[in-house]
Amino acid sequence: MDRLCDEIIQLILNELNDPTNLSLVSKRYYEVMQDPYVRASYFLSRHGRIQAFYWALGRGRLMTNQVIDILLTSGAHLSRYLVQCAIHHYFRTQVTFIKTLWVRSIQLPVFTHFLVVASSIYGDIPRGKGEDDGTIFLTLLANSRFLTEQRSGKWELMRDVVEKYKFIPFCHKDPLMSQFPLVLAIEPRLLPYARANGFDMDCKHRDFVFRKMFEKPAVPHDGRVDEIVQNVQELSRLDSNMFLSRTVAAEICMEAKTNESAYAALKRLDKEGALRFELSGVVEELTKLFLNTRSIANSYTFNVLRELRADFPSQDPTVRLVLLLTVFLSEQAPYHGSLTATVRASPPLGDYARKCKDKLEGMNLNPVTRKDLYDVLLNPFTPDRCGGILQYGQIVLGMSDEKIEQLAKDVAMSCLEIGSKGKMLEQLVRYSPAVERALQAHIVSNYRLDVDDLPAHDDEKACSKYEAKLCRVVMSFTSYFNVMDLDVSMQAGTSPHGVGDMEDTESTERSDASVRVLPSIDDVEDLGRITQDTLSSMIRKDEVAPVGRRRRYFGTYPNYTDHAGKLTYPADFTDVGRWALLHFKPPSAVAAIFMNHAVVNGTITYIQMQNNMVSMRTPVTLKHFKLLARLGRAPEMVMYDAIEHGARFYFSEEDYLDPAELEGSYEGDSYQSRNNSVKPEVHSVLVQIVAPSVNSTQTQHHSEGRGVKRPRRSATTSIKSYAVPDSDDEVIMDEPDCVFVNDIVRNVSKKTEDLPLLRWVEHLTQLLRDEQKKYNDTKKRAQALAPAGTKVRVPKSEFLKSLASNLPRIRKMVQCYQHYNQGDDVPEATYIEGDDDEYIDRSTRSKRRRVGGSF
Repeated sequence: MDRLCDEIIQLILNELNDPTNLSLVSKRYYEVMQDPYVRASYFLSRHGRIQAFYWALGRGRLMTNQVIDILLTSGAHLSRYLVQCAIHHYFRTQVTFIKTLWVRSIQLPVFTHFLVVASSIYGDIPRGKGEDDGTIFLTLLANSRFLTEQRSGKWELMRDVVEKYKFIPFCHKDPLMSQFPLVLAIEPRLLPYARANGFDMDCKHRDFVFRKMFEKPAVPHDGRVDEIVQNVQELSRLDSNMFLSRTVAAEICMEAKTNESAYAALKRLDKEGALRFELSGVVEELTKLFLNTRSIANSYTFNVLRELRADFPSQDPTVRLVLLLTVFLSEQAPYHGSLTATVRASPPLGDYARKCKDKLEGMNLNPVTRKDLYDVLLNPFTPDRCGGILQYGQIVLGMSDEKIEQLAKDVAMSCLEIGSKGKMLEQLVRYSPAVERALQAHIVSNYRLDVDDLPAHDDEKACSKYEAKLCRVVMSFTSYFNVMDLDVSMQAGTSPHGVGDMEDTESTERSDASVRVLPSIDDVEDLGRITQDTLSSMIRKDEVAPVGRRRRYFGTYPNYTDHAGKLTYPADFTDVGRWALLHFKPPSAVAAIFMNHAVVNGTITYIQMQNNMVSMRTPVTLKHFKLLARLGRAPEMVMYDAIEHGARFYFSEEDYLDPAELEGSYEGDSYQSRNNSVKPEVHSVLVQIVAPSVNSTQTQHHSEGRGVKRPRRSATTSIKSYAVPDSDDEVIMDEPDCVFVNDIVRNVSKKTEDLPLLRWVEHLTQLLRDEQKKYNDTKKRAQALAPAGTKVRVPKSEFLKSLASNLPRIRKMVQCYQHYNQGDDVPEATYIEGDDDEYIDRSTRSKRRRVGGSF
């Protein structure tokens, strides 16, 4: 270190937050750091040209007259605003955002030299309260909503402050650092002077600036549109990075009815070609966003989209569907408990149909077809009591009762794959018994799921993305972020193949490909992401939220109350899987099919919350574990709990269901009328062990004597006698207790061989062996492909880890039951699933006790 030259020492010095300790290492280092040039270079390299003076004035012991002069000649920026704050702070006037000593640590002669240098540059500096340059800009911001003529700050004064007196926020702690972009939004002509002072307009301030340009003024005036257009064009001309993004344009469109001047200015900019995108495309994509959010049912949404429809008509089918939904859902539908109600029974249904017809004619959406009603009924946010929509088809479209019933069948079959349509399915089934029969036949013939239907075990990518069609997750954290990636074909009006004849010939077969409505963002520059937020709400969030990630967070994600209606599921809904299990009653073919889909999708816990009794739930089968093993997914804990509570063993649903039912041969109300073929599941093994039954004869026999003694705590274990034969030792246990325990063991009706747990353990163990073998083969192949001497780590599947950790617990329950029935003479089983030592469960060999000395 002593051989280093001064230049190297200076480079090391510039990397330290506090060079004091380094200066105490040696006398040479101390002398190097006394050089004014080294000190000035330290502040410039560490904090940059804009903030160098601010941080240098805070290190008063390092400041000298020479350091101040070198900073100025080296390019450090010194504004009159910084000098004013330094004067106020040095002479004990409050500066709100500075909490340290700052310039008060500077000696008076050095600070006097600093004031002399500043006076030579700017002349007489205003020092009174409220006369500093920062207050001038804050006054301009406070009056920004008034007319240009009524603002206290004039353009010439602002220009002189920025151009002549070099105004710029001098540190990140200064509140004006975040407010200065607003000044440029009000007066974009100040941007060239601010950039000359070193101010760099960050792209994160871009939307912030343009939002303030289009903000609704407190006092509307006629020249507001011209002012907005002029400011946008001027700012875009002065800085090529400053352009109106699609995000702000969509927010302005959301206020087409409340902020007319901003919307008119936006249309004018689009007409003059001042935008980098087509405004019609933004309106189209903004309209599509409402298809899968709660805000589709708001009356405010209807008013906004009606205004946008008049200015930017579109032939897109998804846009048409959204507009139809806004008409049918925004109109207050009459409440009626049954879908069979007619206009005669409920006259408000006719009023609802006529009002919807008038709105559709005003938006030029006629003629409405049967396919349109089908699409509207399929939307997740269409209410379950949709009698008004059905009556619209009967009154306006002239559909007969048979066609209405066929429409109800088609909608019911398509609602099976929409997780939140349980209530509507219940209403449609009540509407007509034929709907229920059609649902039963459709589910059994189209939704059966076998292991061979799943992706290959080796295709990890396909297995991770696989999702069964029924019992999908409705409420999830990622549902909001995937709102743009949802399958829109279901809501866009396509019909499942073979469900029913549609009047339109196009799109009669449902497509499996997802229709994405993501905006087409240019590869070179990001034009912004479109959201449903309004301009006013985003301005409030920008002003209230702190600068940084929280600002973007509040503007992007919905909060818990969801005032903006951004959630992708209805507020009050019943899951289709839960409705199916409640309506068709397990055991049944429909319930078994829904159970298979729920196991694959991981929703079994959610759909079976309606019944806490294991005997009334759909049975768990070995097929469920094989499905999860194929996909590599961990079984839910309720499946293990069902086994531990005595669930009967079945290979698949074919073991407890009639084959004719699985083929869909039952007609009518067969699910409700036939007797259940599945025996009720046994009670918990633990309950049987703790509280075994005693027959009434034995109870009566003991009651005739002196009474039944309370059994000891060791009654559940085998009875051992330590008495030596032919000896005079007393009996350890009392005679009544011995008789009672012997009766318990003798009257246990359950045989160990008939215990369902044994069969579960046997087949799950074999399944674990197979999975462990597959894992070992995969590991060997990976090791063979790797370079020699490299240890390859292959992760285990979630199913393998889950089964390996939960299966030993079930085995211990079997061992406890065997010990209870057969005593301690039962040999403890040893399970070896594979070659991996991690999954070997061996019982501990008991130690021999030597009795009577040596042999």
